[in-house]
Amino acid sequence: MSLKVGCQLHPQATSVGALRSAWQEADAMGADSIWVWDHFYPLYGNPDAEHFEAWTLLSAMAADTRRAMLGTMVTGNSYRNPELLADMVRTLDHLSDGRMYLGVGAGWFERDYEEYGYEFGTVGSRLRQLEADLPRMRSRLDQLNPPPVGRLPILIGGSGRKVTLRLVAEHADAWNCFGPPENVAELSAILDDWCAKVGRDPAEVERTVCIAQDDVEDVGRYTDVGVDHLIVMTGDPFDLASLQVLIDQRDAGA
Repeated sequence: MSLKVGCQLHPQATSVGALRSAWQEADAMGADSIWVWDHFYPLYGNPDAEHFEAWTLLSAMAADTRRAMLGTMVTGNSYRNPELLADMVRTLDHLSDGRMYLGVGAGWFERDYEEYGYEFGTVGSRLRQLEADLPRMRSRLDQLNPPPVGRLPILIGGSGRKVTLRLVAEHADAWNCFGPPENVAELSAILDDWCAKVGRDPAEVERTVCIAQDDVEDVGRYTDVGVDHLIVMTGDPFDLASLQVLIDQRDAGA
């Protein structure tokens, strides 16, 4: 598999106009994927800066772009009923002509839960809920009429060695973690072990990695440890020069 590259646009301390310009530019540049995160408040900087909701943004992104796969990196599972979430992403899959990922994780940002009235619980309770909800998402996707247009891979984000990576092996088409390469290699080996335990071919799981803008040179450091898809993270002002560095290496056969 050749390397895929994309960008995550942070929907904080920005405007819808700036986000829209960035995702249109990234799509025109030839990005393989474009993502937003699923939070309700900024994750860094001014905690009360402007912020926008992920799935509403994805509706506009689906209509505005033509090439790139789209998704949340990642959705907080606790924020939406799993059947509703499946229906939302299926509908967006139609709006985008089959270019959606369903990216999901157990959730972790306590302020989201407190301010929006969700039970924060514990790491364990949130993981148990994710484990219960993943089959419900799959089941609902299979029942929806019309079904998704595209493949609609389920991506799970997280690095928990005992539970999250087991859930990836059991349920996911793709898995996301963060650099550096040494971290990816360690976690990927654990995922391979879980795949063996559950009888899954590890090659079936796309390995995606989010990286900082200062980590886009020499992507061979990542492909050497089995990474299939690199995603550079950027906030406003959206610096797509780092995305171009990834695209150039991809196109050169990195």
